[in-house]
Amino acid sequence: MIALFMDLKQIEYFVRVAELGSFTRAAVALNVAQPALSRQVRLLEVELRQNLLVRNGRGATPTEAGKLLLAHGRGILHQVERAREELGRVRGALAGHVAMGLPPSLARVLAVPLTRAFRRQLPEASLSISEGLSATMQEWLATGRLDIAVLYNARPAPDLEIHPLYDEDLMLVEPRPPGLPEDPPPPPVPLRNVARLPLVIPSRPNAIRMHVEAEMANIGCRPTVALEIDGVSAILDLVADGAGAALLSRNAVASSIRPSAYRMRPVSDPPLRTRLCLAVSSQRPATLTQQATLALIRSTLEQLNAR
Repeated sequence: MIALFMDLKQIEYFVRVAELGSFTRAAVALNVAQPALSRQVRLLEVELRQNLLVRNGRGATPTEAGKLLLAHGRGILHQVERAREELGRVRGALAGHVAMGLPPSLARVLAVPLTRAFRRQLPEASLSISEGLSATMQEWLATGRLDIAVLYNARPAPDLEIHPLYDEDLMLVEPRPPGLPEDPPPPPVPLRNVARLPLVIPSRPNAIRMHVEAEMANIGCRPTVALEIDGVSAILDLVADGAGAALLSRNAVASSIRPSAYRMRPVSDPPLRTRLCLAVSSQRPATLTQQATLALIRSTLEQLNAR
């Protein structure tokens, strides 16, 4: 009979390498030296008398034995996290860490109130927030870099659970002419007319960029791109400087340093709407701390939209 002495660190290291497909990426994610990571995974293979990973110039992929251990390893690590949470509850509070991803336009609005609510309701837990494109964050969820992500127009995937939050209008954002009063609200502008305007727009595969192009293609036109730039602050600065117009949500403009510097006009024929979704991995059940964070995200967004 073979005695097994796998330790949790070795399992965690192996799972992260298998999920990320690379010792280099896993070492960065785990904040350990790559030689130490490789040595621990190799010790695990020796202990199990199985090759768990196929190593090649492109990275590392699990063998059949590795796929089996990956499934069990995820479950083991999840149970350990649940045990930590239960012990935290004995002390009177949920513990654990939550890694969350937000699109840049929403991070400007959501990060501060969500962090305040998290510290107030989950004082024993820790939160990290990353900004990224929706397509990138879907990959981060699949590889375990994120536990939760808020995405625009999330693509269905077998390894993700996607929960729609609400639909958000995209507005045509232009510099406000000097002396122009804020009221009355400006009239809508047809999407076909928007296509003729010089736009300051994110680069592909930004979810809003892809949505704008798809909606314009449906009516037989395409955007006139003046500048491609990623980042809401930079886009708004360029709009204020006269480089072109932008297509952004009301929240993105309202959270800027000088929202009064811009005029927002609704888009019509058809209107531009994007769907905001919550996404989690279907491969790793949410811990109690993650479930509490999901509820906090929903309630914080509801409060922001009620303003």
